[in-house]
Amino acid sequence: MAAIGSLVFCTDCGNLLPASQGSSRNVLTCDCCGTENRDQEWRTITTRTKDNDFPSALRQKLSIVQAVERHKLQTERIDANTDCPKCGKHGVRYSEVQQRSADEGSTIIYNCDCGERWTMNN
Repeated sequence: MAAIGSLVFCTDCGNLLPASQGSSRNVLTCDCCGTENRDQEWRTITTRTKDNDFPSALRQKLSIVQAVERHKLQTERIDANTDCPKCGKHGVRYSEVQQRSADEGSTIIYNCDCGERWTMNN
C-alpha cells in the first residue's frame, strides 16, 4: 500500500483503495486486483497553497485590472434629443445604470440643471 496525502493506493496495480480506517489492524482489499493491503495509521497532513499554485485566466486578468475611484469616474452624458418636461431645456444630462436583472434593459436617469429628475426603463 502506498499513501499519497490522504489517498491510499494498491502496491500491486496502483488502483485507489477504499477509504482508510486509520488502523494498522484493518485490511484494505483492492477492488481491481484483489490484493490485500494493510492499512496504515493516520497521519495528520497539512498542506498550504499559494495563489500561483493554481493558475487561472481570471486571476491573471485580475492582476491587470486597475482600481477606479468612483468619484473620479465620469458617468454622465448629455442627450441632445431630450427636453426637460419642467423647464423645457434642450439637452439634458443622463446616466445609464443596470438596476434590474441582466436579461432586462437598463434604466436611464435624467438630471436637468433646474433640479428635475426622472427615469426611463429601456
